[in-house]
Amino acid sequence: MKNVSLYSHLKSIVFLFILTALFGYSSDSNATIQQENSNQEQSYTEYKGKVLDSNTNKPLVFADVTVVSTNIGTITNKEGNFSLKIPEQHLNKNVSISYLGYETKVLPLTSFNDKTLKILLKQVTTELDIVNLNAPKNAKALVEMALNNSRGNYLKDKTDMTAFYRETIKKGKKNASLAEAVVNIIKQPYNKNKNDAVELIKSRKNTNYSKLDTIALKLQGGPYSTLYSDMVKYPKYVFSEDFFQYYKFSFGPSTQINNRKVYVVNFEQLKNVVTPLYYGKLFIDAESYSLVSAVYQLNMENKSEAIKLFVKKKPSRVWVEPLEASYRVDYRLSNGKWHYSYSNIQLGFRVKWRKKLFGSNYTLNVEMAVTDWEKNLGEEISTKERIKPSIILSNEASGFTDPEFWGEYNIIEPDKSIESAIKKISKQLKRDN
Repeated sequence: MKNVSLYSHLKSIVFLFILTALFGYSSDSNATIQQENSNQEQSYTEYKGKVLDSNTNKPLVFADVTVVSTNIGTITNKEGNFSLKIPEQHLNKNVSISYLGYETKVLPLTSFNDKTLKILLKQVTTELDIVNLNAPKNAKALVEMALNNSRGNYLKDKTDMTAFYRETIKKGKKNASLAEAVVNIIKQPYNKNKNDAVELIKSRKNTNYSKLDTIALKLQGGPYSTLYSDMVKYPKYVFSEDFFQYYKFSFGPSTQINNRKVYVVNFEQLKNVVTPLYYGKLFIDAESYSLVSAVYQLNMENKSEAIKLFVKKKPSRVWVEPLEASYRVDYRLSNGKWHYSYSNIQLGFRVKWRKKLFGSNYTLNVEMAVTDWEKNLGEEISTKERIKPSIILSNEASGFTDPEFWGEYNIIEPDKSIESAIKKISKQLKRDN
């Protein structure tokens, strides 16, 4: 088999994504609980809903929820739940709920009540006759067109984005660590090579929920780890010029999102390539040929090479096996231009101390959703306030707070398991103080 000489380059860029494994006792039981002034007058109303499949009644995860004619939005969690905080001037607006492969539903905010509104979406099938459309007949050519950010389909103005970021670490099925942040992103135009900048607005964390068998896993990169999954802005992390030739592309069954027809392109690395690359699906708008969404995974067949991409530091007595590296990125159409709106990364590892009979499985999940944005009027994030791409968020945040900590900022609704973990964390903090 051919071993392409891409490893050193691949490692240097995947490091920006991924994991720093720091092994030692983890205890933040003495973390200070920050308090925010909650006496400020609230100028927003919160609405809650749950998005379900109309046939199976199963929750739809990562459904896109936006307030029509505004830049306000969020994403459903793993239970299908969402929460939206709407400023008073927009209370007469409608809410659009969309999901890949389903009909989009638009509801007035007046249809929401004090309870969580159940929203049922109907699955649809879409057939696209490639022969009769002007799209490239070759799947690879279509992908090249979608990733060509100079075509004017993506934001051409520098933009201020407010986003909510969350990272969780689980040992088995139990939450071992939780960190969250609201960040300000200065998103550079898609047709420019300048990198985006990130500033922390608010953050909180706790890693004292359960004992970690003297193992603490920390993510290097924080919000940047999700931001760099914007493969249109940063194609070098998946589809660089060096990598692109080693992928095979093919068309899958078409679908739709936001009532727009979407091509589905499958991709995988060529058989004669042993360097770990990616495989998955790309969803490309049939009208503009823009990337709508991407769902993909790192090929784990060559585990010895894959682990080199993730673990930056560990004791020699510890054996680590990578189990999963899954990624998702979604884009949103606003005023005729597409932009990054959401990404999710999930990493799974098997960790075992030498001379010990049993090991432990750990799952690290990070996600970030853009909840509001506006055109940048020339402001910049100062060097002092700008966080570095090497940030470890759990080292910067300080502790959990009261429910009003986030104020009017939109966040991703916590999963039931996370809510339970937060309650236990809060009880632990009260006992320690």
